[in-house]
Amino acid sequence: MTALLASIASLDEIEPALAGGADILDLKDPGAGALGAWPLAEIEKAAARLSGLRLASATVGDLPMEPETLASAAASVWAAGADIVKIGVFPGARRLCIARLASLAAQGAALVAVFFADRDPDLSLLPDLGRAGFFGVMLDTADKSAGSLRRLADADTLAQFAAAARAQGLRTGFAGSLAAADIAPLLSLDPDFLGFRRALCGGPARTAPLSATAVKTVRAAMDAAMGAVQGLARSATATAGAQNPAA
Repeated sequence: MTALLASIASLDEIEPALAGGADILDLKDPGAGALGAWPLAEIEKAAARLSGLRLASATVGDLPMEPETLASAAASVWAAGADIVKIGVFPGARRLCIARLASLAAQGAALVAVFFADRDPDLSLLPDLGRAGFFGVMLDTADKSAGSLRRLADADTLAQFAAAARAQGLRTGFAGSLAAADIAPLLSLDPDFLGFRRALCGGPARTAPLSATAVKTVRAAMDAAMGAVQGLARSATATAGAQNPAA
């Protein structure tokens, strides 16, 4: 089942996210860049509130590809209680940073690398993530004004990303100004999670407050699309069995 990852901007948005049926609450400041970071003290409060209820994901911020800087930030976010630590993979010393983070992954931190469709995503790095022990990888967008992920990455690129990530044993996710129309096409790629922000807000801007009603709408759309996908799979299995009854 694909999880609904809801980006929340403040402690006040925890309750509407829970009421709406989000599976993972992603602590991210939408006014501070693609992966705007929360203060560590606020991450601690959110992690305590969500403990035993939902997974808490938190970003380290839009940091440069400097190994020690990233490792220190990721360790601090994990120590603050985040179940999942998201790290942006921007142009720069990417392989050195991934290798440096391997020790944190070995300690049990669930690290998720975030690639950006509009920032030269290098899929040849996926084996590096697998060797470093990363938990997962997402394909997102950095410039939220440029349109949704599916506008910036074609269907073949998205499918290749999902397949290559799974081949390395990585959990996979998609995000980037996703809307209801994006749900079914992306679910067909069987991702582990889909990330939303703008679609969950009570206004047109991604900085508007989260709305429990909007979260419920996306939750219902995901559930309906997953039901349709499962129905097609059962139909295909039944058809194959009828064509080859001895199998």
